[in-house]
Amino acid sequence: MQFMDRTTQQFDHVISICSSIYEKKMQDYGTAWRILRPSSMTDQIYIKAQRIRSIEEKGVSKVGEGVRDEYIGIINYCAMALIQLERGPADEELEPEEALNLYLTHLNTAKTLMLAKNHDYDEAWRNMRISSYTDLILMKLKRTKQIEDNKGETLISEGIDANYLDMINYAIFAMIKIEFGEE
Repeated sequence: MQFMDRTTQQFDHVISICSSIYEKKMQDYGTAWRILRPSSMTDQIYIKAQRIRSIEEKGVSKVGEGVRDEYIGIINYCAMALIQLERGPADEELEPEEALNLYLTHLNTAKTLMLAKNHDYDEAWRNMRISSYTDLILMKLKRTKQIEDNKGETLISEGIDANYLDMINYAIFAMIKIEFGEE
């Protein structure tokens, strides 16, 4: 199997894990997250990424969930943040089918971006350490916070949405390594 085919299958496997959790949480909580502003979503993602880094550095978690669960949370919160950027925060919840369709649309956009970049970078991500993905996500979060503080204005850089898409892809790369092992 060619690398890109394998990467596509592994990417889809991770998305199936994440979307299953997204759907189950939606059954439990609805789309209560719709009330959050994008900057609050960014902070939620930051908490998850910082926790991953803390566990990586300390080598132990004192709370039941490990880094795998936090990477899933990053993927799901980034997709929800993209929905919030598009729709804006609201008191009204989304219908479950619409919320799932929007979620999958944004993950498909991330996949399309990953495939294009993966072609150009020739699967370089496979030779990276999982801890590097954590650091890259934290860097993207700092950039996102700066853009948010600048009211979305940039001079030359990509916008907030591009940072969320990159964070999805870094977290999926980490999940692929967790699910399928270091290759």
